[in-house]
Amino acid sequence: MDAIVLGRLRTDPDTPVMFTGSADSICASCPWRRGPGCEGDDRIRALDARHAKALGIRPGQRMTWAEAEARAASRLVPADLDRLCAGCQWPDLCRPALARLQDGFCPALETAR
Repeated sequence: MDAIVLGRLRTDPDTPVMFTGSADSICASCPWRRGPGCEGDDRIRALDARHAKALGIRPGQRMTWAEAEARAASRLVPADLDRLCAGCQWPDLCRPALARLQDGFCPALETAR
């Protein structure tokens, strides 16, 4: 995940991304991944569904990484993560990332407002 997010998406925020309804390249190194799914499918699907609804994203939708960041920064507040991320084992990764986006480290946010 770090290689994709830190190595590619943050380096080139104009990278196109497509949101899926199953395991994707972000999930590649996860030890729970099983082909196009994972051992925690029900839990992951619930997490994904909550996030998709909050962000107004549907499977198959495409946008740039910068647009995805701007969408998160403009539609979410850190307290939303308590509900959206219930059941996630990595809640401490997203809070600082969302705060960083909302503190002005998201150039696309200005055009999204």
